[in-house]
Amino acid sequence: MSAVTDNAAPPTVLDVVNALDRRYPRDWAESWDRVGLVLGDLAHPVSRVLCVVDCVPETVDQALAAGVDLIVSHHPLLLKPVSSIAPDTYKGRIIHRLIRGDVALYAAHTNADVANPGVSDALARRLELVDLRPLVPATGAAAGEGRGIGRIGELPEPMDLAELTGFVAVRLPGTAAGIRAAGDPGRTIRTLAVCGGAGDSFLADVKSAGVDAYLCSDLRHHPASEHLAEGGPALLDVAHWATERPWLDEVAEWLRGEFGAEVVVSDVDTDPWTVHAFSSSEKETQP
Repeated sequence: MSAVTDNAAPPTVLDVVNALDRRYPRDWAESWDRVGLVLGDLAHPVSRVLCVVDCVPETVDQALAAGVDLIVSHHPLLLKPVSSIAPDTYKGRIIHRLIRGDVALYAAHTNADVANPGVSDALARRLELVDLRPLVPATGAAAGEGRGIGRIGELPEPMDLAELTGFVAVRLPGTAAGIRAAGDPGRTIRTLAVCGGAGDSFLADVKSAGVDAYLCSDLRHHPASEHLAEGGPALLDVAHWATERPWLDEVAEWLRGEFGAEVVVSDVDTDPWTVHAFSSSEKETQP
């Protein structure tokens, strides 16, 4: 569907849902995932959209204050089954507020992760990577055309790990958690693999790919330690929200071009970690 003209009627929720489903087909999602329209009146016109990483009370506040008709969220609100959406439950309160505000909710999660362009493409572009290819090529319904989990690319110029860590901190949205790296700070990094969101399940793929470093979020102590002990690439651990926030800009740009709607991108930091402090021993080593 091409962009609407100034005099055309705004698209409906159904129009936008159908377009999102074409861009991120639901059968590309993992079997455990829950993607697509969560709630909303299909006939309701859409003039304003909010793109968020998480549908949480803070982003619902933003949606209602901005008067949006649709929220496009990366993470599903109802990923795990619930037995009640009563208004005295966490998710129930969110659902009731959205329904009362006539705000539809749509989620594109692992189907957006494997898409090309998708979540990891947007992350790779923030880091100026070139010559992108999937870290784990897609199989099944999503196979082909450069789709898959994560991306591998070349840095614009080699950096050592310490320099790369600083570069990432500048290029990605800031959070209290910041950026941490594991490996020799002086190691030269030319080829970088990235994965938006949690990524330690792909450590073996990263090692097989022969890259110099790997950036993702939610790395755990033992998998990271064993990966490095076995000679794997250097690691960069970034807040989950920060690795997926760049995708919102891409989705927003596409929605504007597709429908001519006003699209707002949320910069509300939904990372749960809100305070960072150095230990006394760390303070002594700071420059």
